[in-house]
Amino acid sequence: MPPKRKASTIESNSDHEHDTASKPEAKKFKGKGAQESPDTTGKAANGQPTNKVPPVHISFPARAEGTLRLVTWNICGLAAAQKKGFKYYVEAEDPDILVLTETKVNSDPQDGTLNSRFGYRTWAISDKKSYSGTAALSKYKPLSVSTDLPGHPDPSLVNGRIITLEFQGCYVLATYVTNAGQGLKTLSEKNTWNRHFTTYIRDLDKKKPVIWMGDLNVAPTAQDLANPKPNWNKTPGYTKDETEAFKHILDPPECEEKSGKFVDIWRQRHSDDRHYTYFSYRFNCRAKGIGWRLDMFVVSERIAEKVKMCEIRSEIYGVSDHVPVIMEIESDVITGMS
Repeated sequence: MPPKRKASTIESNSDHEHDTASKPEAKKFKGKGAQESPDTTGKAANGQPTNKVPPVHISFPARAEGTLRLVTWNICGLAAAQKKGFKYYVEAEDPDILVLTETKVNSDPQDGTLNSRFGYRTWAISDKKSYSGTAALSKYKPLSVSTDLPGHPDPSLVNGRIITLEFQGCYVLATYVTNAGQGLKTLSEKNTWNRHFTTYIRDLDKKKPVIWMGDLNVAPTAQDLANPKPNWNKTPGYTKDETEAFKHILDPPECEEKSGKFVDIWRQRHSDDRHYTYFSYRFNCRAKGIGWRLDMFVVSERIAEKVKMCEIRSEIYGVSDHVPVIMEIESDVITGMS
């Protein structure tokens, strides 16, 4: 594994502009950039670790009985992540459904680790070369798959950013939501996305419960980024337009009383924590605990009680500038079988 990237080597085609039970066999990250052991002493003020490369040895408790494990992870380029221990995390976590965002692939990749674990793989690819990209990888066969955002006027702004998997019991909606851009220059495009996406997720929810997961590119509240005041209405991901759009998905306004509610499940279970999923490689943000919570699970309110756990894998940093987020939910929600 190579050493951590310096600021000058950050890939310029990322559309992030934010500043800011029994255990399975342990998997081992390899390469000269790996730590010899997990950092158990270095903690930021918010309690998250400050390691800048992944640990060598990694293991997680087995999933709770009767549940499926879902993971969302912005990998900041599959090709780059593969060189930094990507497969060792996937092997250790062993999710049933894995959503990858910002894959930057230009065709369906032939990755042995993913192909051997997931029989059903969908890669949504951007029209722009080596840009954005979303993957939804599942051990369970979906009834249907789509990569469209109905009603959106510009498919080029949708391609590579959304996948919908329909299962017997629910929809799994994977997104790499568009960014409002440096200087908020593409906020209008973000607003268009949010308007059509809100309609879409509500329509899905009327048919079956929805699990929405991915990089949502919004910090919903001041708790969800380290420096809220200087970023408010100035930095993409934390503007009035974006936060209100997200809030209205969770809790529709009274004029839309027939629309179902949604739950930001990690925030519901960790109401006081200020933990983040993205730490810029610049400005020593990881060591300082300066981050944003952008990667999430949002579920239809009527299935929220079936979620058994939702956690940020804070130690898995350095493969990407994001860390994975996991959720375990009762298996019947997806399979439709009790």
